[in-house]
Amino acid sequence: MKKVYLDYAATTPVDPRVKKFIQKYFTNIFGNTHSIHSSGQEAHREVEKARMFISSMLNCQPEEIIFTSGGTESNNTAIKGVFFALRKIYKKVHIITSTIEHHAVLEPVKFLKENFAEEVEVSYAPVENNGILDVNKLFSFIKDNTILISIMHANNEIGTIQPIEEIGKRLKDINEQRKKGNKPQIYFHTDAVQTFGHIEVDVKKLNVDLLSISGHKFYAPKGVGVLYIKKGTKIEPLLHGGGHEFGLRSSTVNITGIMGLYKAAEIAKNEMEEENKKIKVLRDKLLDSILKTIPDVVINGDLEKRLVNNLNISVAGVESESVLIALDRKGIYVSSGSACSSGSLEPSHVLLAIGRDAVLARGSLRFTLGRFTKEEDIDYVLKVLPKVIEKIRKISPLYKK
Repeated sequence: MKKVYLDYAATTPVDPRVKKFIQKYFTNIFGNTHSIHSSGQEAHREVEKARMFISSMLNCQPEEIIFTSGGTESNNTAIKGVFFALRKIYKKVHIITSTIEHHAVLEPVKFLKENFAEEVEVSYAPVENNGILDVNKLFSFIKDNTILISIMHANNEIGTIQPIEEIGKRLKDINEQRKKGNKPQIYFHTDAVQTFGHIEVDVKKLNVDLLSISGHKFYAPKGVGVLYIKKGTKIEPLLHGGGHEFGLRSSTVNITGIMGLYKAAEIAKNEMEEENKKIKVLRDKLLDSILKTIPDVVINGDLEKRLVNNLNISVAGVESESVLIALDRKGIYVSSGSACSSGSLEPSHVLLAIGRDAVLARGSLRFTLGRFTKEEDIDYVLKVLPKVIEKIRKISPLYKK
């Protein structure tokens, strides 16, 4: 049976070139980077080479790069770390995020709100029906006690790219005024898990203070990520121990994962432009054919301000779980949204936030293409999908022609 993987937003396979590159770090260059002997120092030099390269891609200083276990840890460290560092400045601090963030942002915010209720208040900025944040609405939430704004660079479910650069520029002006009034600045964090390695991510252009990255989203191994922390940012570490990563992330350094992330980033830098062109052609072919062959389909999210590999649709008259199971039996692997909330009976919070009703939201399908997607894969999906939808609709009480 043919197998087609179209769930690259959930995770990517390790690129064979990355796999080959990291073999030596399992058995030859494996020392503890904090050891003073030659083996440890050799490993330390390799990690610093990786840190230097990632910092060059992000346009920042090497000491502003903290290696983590992935996007979830990076997001938690950014949000909780800023809170714990600044909680004594105000009687009650204020955090702003959006209604469409990944659970790795929403849950730590929820944790702070529930466990430090007398110290934290949270505002959730809405998005428009196209899945793009209204910057004016976002800034209307700012208060004197606001300490952090966390807005994702691109949404993991519908692929919409948020106006981070515009937010950063406006926030910079506000912070300059706050500085004149001797008020603490508002830190700006963005979850760039879906964008780094796929589009340009420049922290100076974006004007962010904190930025999260996850290696397994761009063909590196799972279990490794990055948190960019701008120099001067007040933040408390979540992990305490031997003082690794400039005292901000204690744990024996994952040299194999870090070097895999480094190699994957190097490949991405060299190939992302051409790769995106190829993927967009395939994504557009998939979209155009679905619209022609399957009636009553709604596209979720703006089609222009969007990652080129992402296609999220809602199909009237079906429940996505039934479609996913039927496609899986045909060897086609897609999702209905975030893999981190799979198994939940609740409709996607992202789709509800852009105005989809609960029934239509439960009929969502997310196709995310990647480096190894071929035209023949898309052709196979287009052969199978219309038949699957038609079959399910015939027995569905939800569908009315």
